[in-house]
Amino acid sequence: MRLNITARHFNASDRLKEYTEKEVRRLKRYYDGILNCDVILDYEKQAQVAEIVLHVYGSKLTVREKSEDMYKSINLAVDKLERQLKKYKGKLREFEAVKARDVLAE
Repeated sequence: MRLNITARHFNASDRLKEYTEKEVRRLKRYYDGILNCDVILDYEKQAQVAEIVLHVYGSKLTVREKSEDMYKSINLAVDKLERQLKKYKGKLREFEAVKARDVLAE
């Protein structure tokens, strides 16, 4: 999985980059087919925003979370992405089960 971290309107500290990388790499536990990941960290007025875009085979999963703390925004985004990955993986399994059923029926 390739990981790109972009900080807009500020310079991200090494600690923040390491934390982001550690949290995002945790997603690999749920699905091995993650091709690329873009993380965009930004400040919007009083809110700190974390946006994560995961490229998986044939699809793109996007999450955007705001909070008063960047670390909290990253945690919320990764948690939401975990749920999306589980749902995506379930859809893949369901599709493969239907496909196998169709092959056996023929």
